[in-house]
Amino acid sequence: MSELFTPYKLGPVTLRNRTIRSAAFEAMCKDNKPTQELFDYHTAVARGGIGMTTVAYAAVCESGLSFNSQLWLRPEVVPELKKLTDAIHAEGAKASIQLGHCGNMTHRSTCHCTPIGAINGFNLYSPTFYRKMTRDDIEFVAKSFGEATKLCIEAGFDAVEVHAGHGYLISQFLSPYTNRRKDEFGGSLENRMRFMRMCISEVVKAGKGKIALTAKLNTRDGFKGGQETEELIEVAKELQRLGIEAITLSGGFVSRQPMYVMRGEFPVKTIVHYFPWKQWWLKAGVLLGGRIVAPTVPFKHLFFLEDAKKFQAAMPDFPFIYVGGVTSRADADKVMEEGFPLLQMGRAVLEDTDFVNKMKADENHCSACEHSNFCVGRMYSRSMQCHKRCIDITPALEKEVARVNARNDKRERNLGYKK
Repeated sequence: MSELFTPYKLGPVTLRNRTIRSAAFEAMCKDNKPTQELFDYHTAVARGGIGMTTVAYAAVCESGLSFNSQLWLRPEVVPELKKLTDAIHAEGAKASIQLGHCGNMTHRSTCHCTPIGAINGFNLYSPTFYRKMTRDDIEFVAKSFGEATKLCIEAGFDAVEVHAGHGYLISQFLSPYTNRRKDEFGGSLENRMRFMRMCISEVVKAGKGKIALTAKLNTRDGFKGGQETEELIEVAKELQRLGIEAITLSGGFVSRQPMYVMRGEFPVKTIVHYFPWKQWWLKAGVLLGGRIVAPTVPFKHLFFLEDAKKFQAAMPDFPFIYVGGVTSRADADKVMEEGFPLLQMGRAVLEDTDFVNKMKADENHCSACEHSNFCVGRMYSRSMQCHKRCIDITPALEKEVARVNARNDKRERNLGYKK
């Protein structure tokens, strides 16, 4: 049997195999509470053979919300989350949840306060001004990570993943691009890690030995002036020292290079179609400037692998979790051969929740996801869904998806993935 389908012990938890549904934002909450759609989706992924499925992007406090369709962890949602984790466990899988704070990537109408970040500034995407966090703000958010961890344990989760990448709040403090503070939280890497250290310490204090403790970290921010691999390896070493038991290695910055995170084309027409007309200025902005502020980064298989191997070489005894471009059994086996003990997948198990079972049954199985990013475009104002199963897709959008898929197919042929 492939190593992919052997058990693995992560902290105090044993997974039935090496696969994890990545913390890809589902947008399946309403008024920041879990819905039946969220329940049905993750239960189906568990039934489809995954080792562990991750509920994505749960805000640790109200100021950390970037969408109304995002989960906000507070006591009143624990009973519904417990039903979800019980259902996942009944299917033989484990349940993880990603904890985060969006920082400046929100609007007052969503987080019900002036958005906060490492420094003062303006969020072009909302659009809105945001303010520099005070020491009291910093301490409150750090403690919120600990309180959220306690709620996750109460709700029956087996693991938490602290989001320290992609240009959200912890990443905003880590990156010199977004952190130009002159106090003890800015300047040197040691200072820029201080906020992360406070958040992780609270998580570890609340969850060590009770729940698996993981983090998501960039391999690089993906643009000139952002944080690079050499510094981020030092951040990974600090996360290990603080008590994090595994790190998912990703990359990119949502406010500067979003497609470096996901790869492929920015789905302009899908986003514009689903945005409500009352947000006409956003429709216009995305239509006119979307491809300028979010240029295409061509998809390729295992797109973070080479950068991830640099972390592995620097910390050979630490368990890194691979994510990025796993679309087939061959990809998954390659990740195992490279020495990564666990791997994560997002779009492949959105396109087909039975993807893992099919990989186990057929060593030649490949995902039918064509990386049009329709699902990504839809999640900004609807739940994330593959276009193949979306009941409200229009003929015009179907044609656009076909055009994008044709361009992707041509790129894959040029890269030698298809004959």
